[in-house]
Amino acid sequence: MVEVAEIFRAHGPEYLAKYGERMPRAHLRAMRDIEQCRTPVLGGQVYVCTKCDERRYSYHSCKNRHCPKCGNDQAEKWLEEQKELLLPAVHFLVTFTLPEELRRVARSNQKTVYSILFRASSGALQKLAWDERFVGGRVGMVGVLHTWTRALIYHPHVHYIVTGGGLSEEGEWKRSREDFLVPVRALSVIFRAKFRDLLKKTELFDEVAPRVWKKEWVVHSEPVGSGEAAFKYLAPYVFRVAISNNRILKLEEGRVTFKYKDSASEETRFCTVSAEEFMRRFLQHVLPERFVKVRYYGLLSPSNRRLLKRVRELLGAIVIERGPTNRDQHVKVGDETHRCLECGGELILVGRLGRHGREPP
Repeated sequence: MVEVAEIFRAHGPEYLAKYGERMPRAHLRAMRDIEQCRTPVLGGQVYVCTKCDERRYSYHSCKNRHCPKCGNDQAEKWLEEQKELLLPAVHFLVTFTLPEELRRVARSNQKTVYSILFRASSGALQKLAWDERFVGGRVGMVGVLHTWTRALIYHPHVHYIVTGGGLSEEGEWKRSREDFLVPVRALSVIFRAKFRDLLKKTELFDEVAPRVWKKEWVVHSEPVGSGEAAFKYLAPYVFRVAISNNRILKLEEGRVTFKYKDSASEETRFCTVSAEEFMRRFLQHVLPERFVKVRYYGLLSPSNRRLLKRVRELLGAIVIERGPTNRDQHVKVGDETHRCLECGGELILVGRLGRHGREPP
């Protein structure tokens, strides 16, 4: 199996020589961390097999959120935490997509444009939800930023899981229809206007063609029942990177071949690009440092937990306190039995490696 790290090691120096001076710090760090992940550079533990007496090494992970080897284990824990936010009501999955004409500006100014994308979309949705014709109250929203297609094409959009109802100014719970939240065409117009007004406050506004503010922006909304299935759908996107190592099939003569499923037909397709193009596609999905890609609004905002408690009381929801689980238990190194992959014997921890693979005395 070919790994992203292998591609970076083989062709990264050439890529850095060509683009390094213009690359964001987050991209440079992602390349370095992915190359070093689970290698002697980061240090680790040294084990000896009690049966075959062979010495085995276990190297540390880089912990970078864009590394294909790190982060996926957190998805299940995050999903459990989100279940505690679900209300006994219908939920909707609402998606806001950035127009193609804005993607060049977004790719070069990710922190600014992504923040505006969140603010404009959440503000538009809540504004329309306050309308008595639709919901008539403050809804709860969880938004997740997603920037790629299955072929690694740059396609920034935000998915929201939204409560099918809201808390009115009078403190009453107002239910939406079971199959309809708000009109998406009107939502699209408000989203576009809010995005335009926020972008005007930056120096980026003049870089956008005027026709963008006249075209129809894409917004999609659909009911998703209790919301649990929608959270399961979004959970992998919270921690998954643009491509996993098991989708990369080969690296030959400076070209990378990977597979993906066509979103329309679900058929497996294959894509072959130069190593440089592969690295460009991968790195454009690396987020700015410390950028928060999951955000909570309305009733689900951390500052509104008092209101959320009030809604639970109105709906008769039972809050189940989550007890400790196996995922919450941190096993100390040495307490867990490791087995030799060659003979099955028990591995005993005999030392630790410092960074850069220096063995202990």
